[in-house]
Amino acid sequence: MSRADPHTPTIQVLERTFALLDVLASHQDPVSLKEIAERTGLHPSTAHRILNDLTIGRLVDRPEAGHYRLGMRLLELGNLVKARLDVREAALGPMRELHRLTHQPVNLSMRQGDEIVYIERTFSERSGMQVVRAIGGRAPLHLTSVGKLFLANDDPQRVRAYITRTGLIGHTRNSITEPAKLERELAAVRALGYARDEEELELGVRCMAAGIYDDQGKLIAGLSISAPTDRLEEAWLERVRATAREISTALGFKQG
Repeated sequence: MSRADPHTPTIQVLERTFALLDVLASHQDPVSLKEIAERTGLHPSTAHRILNDLTIGRLVDRPEAGHYRLGMRLLELGNLVKARLDVREAALGPMRELHRLTHQPVNLSMRQGDEIVYIERTFSERSGMQVVRAIGGRAPLHLTSVGKLFLANDDPQRVRAYITRTGLIGHTRNSITEPAKLERELAAVRALGYARDEEELELGVRCMAAGIYDDQGKLIAGLSISAPTDRLEEAWLERVRATAREISTALGFKQG
């Protein structure tokens, strides 16, 4: 029985459609109908019919007869999804869960020039500490755990330029103010994959942080937990890292 409208997609075969798209996604070059049918296990006529519908919707392109590739509409839709993905939106739920487990302030920060800007925080009065920097607050990169993540991600020339611009001014007796010491610290951050603040920004407060990455693998933010010096538990480090990975995955980052 033929369909009345040949331009109406056969939406009842979604499972087969997904299989076809997966095959096309696994190839950079156009794929022949024969290979597509073999890879999906579909009869060539069935695959042809579904691919024709997908071509009508611009989800698939047919650059030449009998050959197919993913269509530009997927890129358009993907860009819409990417634009909607907001790091704060993606982070808030996981941050609340991390706070529930630790009862300590959990911070989301991003880099702006030579400073870290705090864009979200989850905390409660039970944490027993007053964190001075509220949402929108700023702090020098070299004095914060998240800031060290960003500096460690820079090449040596950019780090030296940062040192020259800022003079590595300290806030406490623990602040790193010597270039050689900062470079050693950044090398450790790169090797370990996380960073710490040992009362370098505020006396009595220690922090640990892990990076948040986007779908291009770019470091875009950092997640940190703050606690009074005598309350910071080493067991929290892996929770911080796991939470940062969860947020990164929500933003499209694929673990290597």
